Amino acid sequence: MVTHLANVRYLSGFSGTAGVVIVAASESIFFTDGRYRQQAREEVRGARIRIRPGKSALAAAAEWLGKRSYQAVGIEAAHLTVAERSLLGAALGRGRKLVAAPPILDELRMVKDSGEIPLIRSSCRLGDELFRRLLQVLRPKVRESEVAGEIEFAARKAGADQMAFPTIIAGGARSALPHGRASLASIPGKGFVVSDFGVILAGYCSDMTRTVHVGRPPVAARDLYEAVREAQQAALEAVRPGKSVGEVDQAARNLLQRRSLAKFFTHSTGHGLGLEIHESPRVAAGQKEQLVPGMVITVEPGVYMPGRCGVRIEDTVLVTNSGCEILTASPKELIAL
Repeated sequence: MVTHLANVRYLSGFSGTAGVVIVAASESIFFTDGRYRQQAREEVRGARIRIRPGKSALAAAAEWLGKRSYQAVGIEAAHLTVAERSLLGAALGRGRKLVAAPPILDELRMVKDSGEIPLIRSSCRLGDELFRRLLQVLRPKVRESEVAGEIEFAARKAGADQMAFPTIIAGGARSALPHGRASLASIPGKGFVVSDFGVILAGYCSDMTRTVHVGRPPVAARDLYEAVREAQQAALEAVRPGKSVGEVDQAARNLLQRRSLAKFFTHSTGHGLGLEIHESPRVAAGQKEQLVPGMVITVEPGVYMPGRCGVRIEDTVLVTNSGCEILTASPKELIAL
């Protein structure tokens, strides 16, 4: 039983907000509610569609299972609430059990196919267009939320389904917040501004971070920026088939360690993305997952000095047969506005 909507879409093509797929030995059945009758007919492939008037997708699926003789049903345990699990257990009755299924779909989704990769490329290209718009509107005294609003409006005008996550625009001392969502604070007259954003286009995500400097950057700021840029480059050079994601993370940390900055790098180096902004694999210390062609990951080291400033540079990259292809093409030299 597949209930996580990203996995439902991956299997069936359905992009709505209420759907369950059951994959049995001899058939696959898609369940939704009456709101999505027409949409299911247009989108769902590879599964028979069932709609029970007055019942939710999960309730309809539970009812269907209750009439079958399956002794065990595999569930996506991480994506079910206690109440939903109780509903399923009651439908199955005694003597039959719910089993936490292995992450089969997470593993499948890690490697993108020939239909998915062009969609991610297009999403990244739109991200690059938005960065050019950001450079036009980012100025001292303009609120961070206004800058975010401008690029989000441009994204929708260009056809984006929505933003992939809440836009991060963080200037001055707020740039030291790794997840400094755009606030009512004004862009300062000088200092770094971190901009991290992505879109969902035709269902697939992009993700990019660029850090610019308002005013003429002093030598210390240039040195800090260059250290992060070199750390990102070291990590990008480590991205190739056969390498573990942990080795990619370590490449960035080693560079920052040599600059005595590693203690200010407080998050993982990246993550997979596709139908969701955060997917497997996790590009982090100690992770053993090996890179293979077709994986799409982010590479995003950063340095954050509380109360002072922060710098992050992030690209979305495709693992190729010989290394990686950078899908986010915006410039990475330090831009002074």
